Amino acid sequence: MKQTILITGGAGFIGSCLVKLMVKNHPDYKIINLDALTYAGNLENLTEIENAPNYQFIKGDINDRPFIDELFKVHQFDGVIHLAAESHVDRSITNPLSFIMTNIVGTVNLLNAARHNWGDFEGKRFYHVSTDEVYGSLGATGLFTEETSYDPRSPYSASKASSDHLVRAYHHTYGLPIVISNCSNNYGPYQFPEKLLPLFIFNIKNEKPLPVYGDGKYTRDWLWVDDHARAIDLIYHKGKDGDTYNIGGHNEWMNIDLIHLMCDTMDDLLGKEKGSSRKLITFVKDRPGHDKRYAIDASKLKDELGWVPSLQMEEGIRKTAEWYLENSEWLENVTTGNYQKYYEKQYADR
Repeated sequence: MKQTILITGGAGFIGSCLVKLMVKNHPDYKIINLDALTYAGNLENLTEIENAPNYQFIKGDINDRPFIDELFKVHQFDGVIHLAAESHVDRSITNPLSFIMTNIVGTVNLLNAARHNWGDFEGKRFYHVSTDEVYGSLGATGLFTEETSYDPRSPYSASKASSDHLVRAYHHTYGLPIVISNCSNNYGPYQFPEKLLPLFIFNIKNEKPLPVYGDGKYTRDWLWVDDHARAIDLIYHKGKDGDTYNIGGHNEWMNIDLIHLMCDTMDDLLGKEKGSSRKLITFVKDRPGHDKRYAIDASKLKDELGWVPSLQMEEGIRKTAEWYLENSEWLENVTTGNYQKYYEKQYADR
């Protein structure tokens, strides 16, 4: 094999999309997927490539330092693409310590393993995947650039900001070859239904309330997950050592407008009277410290590496809704926890 690449968090939403892309696009690479299979990790996301000759899944926790050290010694990775993270803001508010351990300590374990096992670093790369939430909140105008100062507002974003800083510190202190990307909100198939869009698809289908924080006038940039995976592949291979790249969909929507679009799309797909699903909208108490607006300037990625997003929201929402409606068994397994049985059946004897 030309390279052996470790992808952490490869059974999650973004990670599984990236793993499938890398396995298919790089048959001369060995792709090793490391995932702890917590609630958001699901091997059903990867059935189409699970038997590929250049793919291997390993169950393990990045918080387990001896395990990570041994993993690097055994497999002699040429590169790491690090996506494993606790990523839900609401969960970080109720249980910040788990975010500190996984997002900060887990990242340091990987950095140390790379530093101690990669010799002179020739031909190596450590790619850390992060979020636009590290930049804080924008006003009515302006965009986050790679030069925007960090101003995290939640335990989640603070833990990701810390890991970003540590990755850069290992580059400057030890010479570790790194790249970092900060992305906007991802959406598409296989997303765990605690997130806005799959949750609302599930609730609309089952005629349950659609809980909207505050007045719903929070703005986010949205990125089709396949576009994100393409960007990661490109940055891993072509990005400049030590650099940061923002990945955004040029797709800014206020939450309430996006929810209206989702409601109308679902009404059409389900054959319901237009406006029916909007009646399910229920405004609830706002999230503590809720950031008002995020928006990404991805022009550096376009200008230097030629990446542009492929989908805008109207098309992406419809494709997302169609996928969840066509894959109701997957959604049912995820919402009930039955996906863990899939792991036990498929991988217990491997």
